[in-house]
Amino acid sequence: MSFPNIPNVTPSINLSRNDVINLLLASIAFEELGLAHIINAEAEKIQAVVGTLPNSDLAATSIDELLSINKSVNDVLKTVIKKEMLLQFKLEDILNIPPGPTPQPEIEIFENTATVTAFFDGVGVTDSDNAFYHILVA
Repeated sequence: MSFPNIPNVTPSINLSRNDVINLLLASIAFEELGLAHIINAEAEKIQAVVGTLPNSDLAATSIDELLSINKSVNDVLKTVIKKEMLLQFKLEDILNIPPGPTPQPEIEIFENTATVTAFFDGVGVTDSDNAFYHILVA
């Protein structure tokens, strides 16, 4: 028997921090949706065996059958609850992700000399000073 040939797979994917957080939240939402379907199926199972599910003739004929179905539903719901707890931990971990670094704007500083000449009672007064301009570049 020979070893299988595994192709060389080197996927390259670029995700931003926000993309990753959104994907994690979406994964929780999809798992929750799946659990909701499981809970609904278990409810329909109970309806079927007690005879209240429309278009079904699977009603239980004995107490033992009802107890067996009840135990089955109970076991499945316990597993669903365990999964819900794991999803809660996952959500809490996502919510506790520290915020990423906020991008700092670039600041360009320009220096210029401003000169002002004014006349007061026929006498000219000139003054000059360095002026600094700060421009934020987004």
